[in-house]
Amino acid sequence: MSQRLFTLQEANALVPKLELIMGRLQRHGARLSTEIREIARTSGQPPERITTAVLLEMRPELASLVEEMETLLGEIVACGGELKGLDLGLVDFPAELDGEVVLLCWQFGEKEIAYYHSRAAGFAGRKPLGRASTPPRYLQ
Repeated sequence: MSQRLFTLQEANALVPKLELIMGRLQRHGARLSTEIREIARTSGQPPERITTAVLLEMRPELASLVEEMETLLGEIVACGGELKGLDLGLVDFPAELDGEVVLLCWQFGEKEIAYYHSRAAGFAGRKPLGRASTPPRYLQ
């Protein structure tokens, strides 16, 4: 199965939806992080050892929150995006630039996609779009 490649216009059309999804994901993630730290503090376990199963066993009232986060994550995947980081709100979209498959990189708070990077470089290797010596081409 071949990977779907996005044009910049297609990926940018998803930004308003991503803003809503990521805002909710980050709020829910912050609440879960608080709950995990509390469980870790009271149980004496390090926070990284608190699995979803442990969290739900100790705080069953959080099941709907966990389910909603899973649904929101599924919406990003259904759009064709790749969640790269919840804390920074990073979502990548595969695209072709000058014959190479790259990732169009969106960060929560950005009103449009203005950066890309190679799959290997990741977020640290983000480069601005449109400032290259040759104009970027986006093929599908």
